[in-house]
Amino acid sequence: MATALVTGASAGLGEEFAWQLATAGHDVVLVARSRDRLSEIADVVASATGQGAEVLVADLADPEGLERVATRVADPASPVSLLVNNAGFGLGKGFLDSTWEEEKRLLDVLVTAPMRLSHAALPGMVARGHGAVLNVASIAAHLGNSTYAAHKRWVVEFTQAMSGQLAGTGVTATAVLPGLVATDFHSSDELVHMRDEFPEALWLTPEQVVTSALAAVRRGQTVVTPSALYGLAGAGLRLLPARLTRGRRSQRA
Repeated sequence: MATALVTGASAGLGEEFAWQLATAGHDVVLVARSRDRLSEIADVVASATGQGAEVLVADLADPEGLERVATRVADPASPVSLLVNNAGFGLGKGFLDSTWEEEKRLLDVLVTAPMRLSHAALPGMVARGHGAVLNVASIAAHLGNSTYAAHKRWVVEFTQAMSGQLAGTGVTATAVLPGLVATDFHSSDELVHMRDEFPEALWLTPEQVVTSALAAVRRGQTVVTPSALYGLAGAGLRLLPARLTRGRRSQRA
């Protein structure tokens, strides 16, 4: 039985990944900080799909919590065939306005955690000859306006590097670059203003993003941008001079 581990599974894209993967026949391991919310989702998913739904409570910015998840990912007795590095958040402020503690936490969750968990997962996957890592990046990776954008650009580059090194192993690495998504990500006090700043047509649903991402994993595609609109936007941003994509405004997606 295939097992998928999803970080940031208590809401938004993570919850949608849990549903779609379980519906497709995967047992799921759900990782987040909130035990109550995770347990609620796990119970409903298991009851509705008949698949196993394991709860693993951990804060990925905490070294001990991250190591607990890494140990589970690498457990040969209960192998994980798909690792979904989805956990993330935004600061909603510029580097000069943030604290070191805020920036360190952002780095730990967006960069350190995906690297650590991928490093834990891949040896077993390669030994078994199959498996996949799916990293949730962002269209913001094409910008240069925040540490969030810089971290998401790293996720894309990291995924591409892994994909090259995994060639011929039966294991793949995929990065999905969603744009604006209608989830709780933009419900915080720092980011809620974005709901009014951008037209409804620009907002993707979690279903759209997750469906596109999992289809890319099945194809072995390295980078995917859900929706043609954001695909064109990403292509355009890559062609612009860097000075035009930099700015003091913070996280956009």
